[in-house]
Amino acid sequence: MNIGIISDTHDNVEAIERATEIFEEEGVEIVIHCGDFVAPLMIGYFDGFELHGVLGNNDGDVANLQSQFDALGGESELHGRFASLEFDGLSVAVLHGESLEEVEAIAAGETYDFVCYGHHHERELSDEGRTTVLNPGAHVLAAEDDRTVAVVDTRTESVRFRSLLE
Repeated sequence: MNIGIISDTHDNVEAIERATEIFEEEGVEIVIHCGDFVAPLMIGYFDGFELHGVLGNNDGDVANLQSQFDALGGESELHGRFASLEFDGLSVAVLHGESLEEVEAIAAGETYDFVCYGHHHERELSDEGRTTVLNPGAHVLAAEDDRTVAVVDTRTESVRFRSLLE
């Protein structure tokens, strides 16, 4: 299975539309959003995917974000500030990641196969013991190289970055 990872969309409709096109091309069924959707109306652009999201520091309208997740139906869920998920036997921690120390501490615990975070608008792919730390990039205030999404293949546990500018 392919899982799409995205973060910090900050109401950028063009970026969300391009990201969902990439996810469709990659055969993604599940999307994980690491926070900072900003406007609740952004959730509707992920229709057709099972969406799992966490709240970022710019996600203030939690009640309306929740109602938009509810409208997606199925297994889609807004998890609050932290999510502990499992897909195809892979465990995934998801947080917005304002504190890099918190991200590092979760990874160092080696409880999860992946720790996914956003906030810093720079993509990252690194290993901490058995845990892969992943920041998919951002879509505002990011360098061109960081205007990316990530696709995780659960079978091979590999990660590919795709640029929204291609």
